Amino acid sequence: MKAVTSNLNPINETLSRWHEMVAARELSKVGEIAREDVVFRSPVAHTPYHGREALTLVLNTVMNVFEDFKYYREFVSEDGKSVALEFSAHVAGKELKGADFIRFDEDGLISEFEVMIRPASGLMALGQAMGARLEGKLDVLKG
Repeated sequence: MKAVTSNLNPINETLSRWHEMVAARELSKVGEIAREDVVFRSPVAHTPYHGREALTLVLNTVMNVFEDFKYYREFVSEDGKSVALEFSAHVAGKELKGADFIRFDEDGLISEFEVMIRPASGLMALGQAMGARLEGKLDVLKG
């Protein structure tokens, strides 16, 4: 997906930066476009994660787990404060499809980020790969 640049509102600027980070496969600075109290909901964890540090750790790690990651559709809410980004990827030979649901605040910062993934075999492969890379690191960040 191509990032749009021009005189954009804060949400569009943030979304454009997001797409640039994803295209570069480098999400270590995602905290710069998120609220300090951002909430991240994982497709494999019951309890949400809070804060920029957790968001950055999870998203940067998942970008290294996903193979052939590609966004192919984008939906924007009427108020422009929510987007759904539909994607596909592979993990450990399993194909998956998913959606990132991103909510922005009035300043254009990410306030909520939720991920949903199907089928179950792809989700399980992702959970195993992420668990191996993040073992013990996220427990400290839950709250």
